Amino acid sequence: MQTTLTVTEAAEKLRVCEDTVYTMVRRKQIPHFRVRRRIFFRLESLDAWMKQQEAEIKAIAASNA
Repeated sequence: MQTTLTVTEAAEKLRVCEDTVYTMVRRKQIPHFRVRRRIFFRLESLDAWMKQQEAEIKAIAASNA
């Protein structure tokens, strides 16, 4: 199983466009690392980040209910 994703692959996984991923990287909103100028994502880190985002949204929704 591949554990490192490119920007294109991360965008597909998140179901957003590549520009959105680049913006999130620039704002340091998503876990990533660079090799020279290329941006990569660890699959495990991206999955954990997605779960964290989901938990935060659920917590906000629960507090507003």
